[in-house]
Amino acid sequence: MYLSTSRAADIAGDTPAPKGPLRAVPGTVFALGLVSLVTDVSAEMVTAVLPLYLMAGLGMSPLAFGALDGLHQGATALLRLAGGRIADRTHRRKLVAGTGYALSAVCKAALLAVTTPWSVAAVLAADRTGKGLRTAPRDALISLSVPPEEQGRAFGVHRALDTAGALLGPLAAFGVLWVAVDGYEAVFTVSCCIAVLGVVMLALFVREAPAPAPVQPAASPRAPLPPVRTLLRLPGLRRLCLTAAVLGLFTVGDAFLYLLLQRRLDLSAAYFPLLPVGTAAVFLLAALPVGRLADRLGRRRVFLGGHALLLGACLLLLAPVPAGAPLVAGVLALLGLFYAATDGVLMAAAAPLLPAELRTTGLAALQTAQALARFAGSLLFGAAWTLWGPGQALGLAAGGLLLSLAAVTVSGGRRTGRSS
Repeated sequence: MYLSTSRAADIAGDTPAPKGPLRAVPGTVFALGLVSLVTDVSAEMVTAVLPLYLMAGLGMSPLAFGALDGLHQGATALLRLAGGRIADRTHRRKLVAGTGYALSAVCKAALLAVTTPWSVAAVLAADRTGKGLRTAPRDALISLSVPPEEQGRAFGVHRALDTAGALLGPLAAFGVLWVAVDGYEAVFTVSCCIAVLGVVMLALFVREAPAPAPVQPAASPRAPLPPVRTLLRLPGLRRLCLTAAVLGLFTVGDAFLYLLLQRRLDLSAAYFPLLPVGTAAVFLLAALPVGRLADRLGRRRVFLGGHALLLGACLLLLAPVPAGAPLVAGVLALLGLFYAATDGVLMAAAAPLLPAELRTTGLAALQTAQALARFAGSLLFGAAWTLWGPGQALGLAAGGLLLSLAAVTVSGGRRTGRSS
């Protein structure tokens, strides 16, 4: 395969790639992208069947599923800070990230042993613990591999590879369910095997750059890290955390959007895993171009624009549009563009604001603010669905997102800069 041969030298050492879309992307970024690709195949196989497995198979209520979706988003958010702090203190970002990947692989195997909604929830909480541990160290490894002006493109390349896994995962789940009717256990088994492969790839191919030399050689060789409260003195980071939290509170989880689409279309359970494929395909195609666009136009602007696209997806679901291919294509395209404009772009916006010795901790703090807000938002959306129905719940979420977008745009309009 072209990619595997042309990038072999870059994986072995961080030499720049030749010309093309991936030029100047170090091997660390590309190798981490491959690890994320494989891991996302595993994760999205489970995620694609989870809503129907829990609500149709195990009888979970919308309110309970909202709590579980919130748990998926943010219940382990505080662990991100702990993992980030450990990674910065020990300069072993690869080890901390690898621990998170390994824990998630173990949880895929544990899904085979649980059969009740809340035992599944406990396993998923442990799986999210692994994600919380690995995300900030992984993103710090990416950001420390490229100069500030290339952050958007580097994260775009990584997220494109990551999303290729998100595209293949639902397809793999669909294939397994097509062969084995109601074969959720088969999906979990294949998912576990693929997750183990991701851990092996991380160990073999990802190389961590040595810790930067201290600015003052006369200082002690292992000076203590600055306290975490140092991050609160960075006004740019404070604004990003507040923006991500306010918007995250009204971000409707894609699992809910897929359930609403499934209800509008009266879609068979066997075809349900194909809905995330459309989102992932758009994300895959748009991640790198949108990342490069964010480097040029301003990452904060692109991040806010992404939430406007999510608002468009919600309004399209609320509109009296006939249930058919145009509705599906529109919602999935807007959702995929939302992820392309927000996921890596937020990390690219924050990374240049952070000193290298606190890079992982700072990214973890930002991820924690966003994850906790999305946790609360999922709980509120699940409660609104239970009390008033899915249509009114989506309408309330869309209204809240519109107001929050207006608020953060007005408050930050005069401070918008190229790096924010």
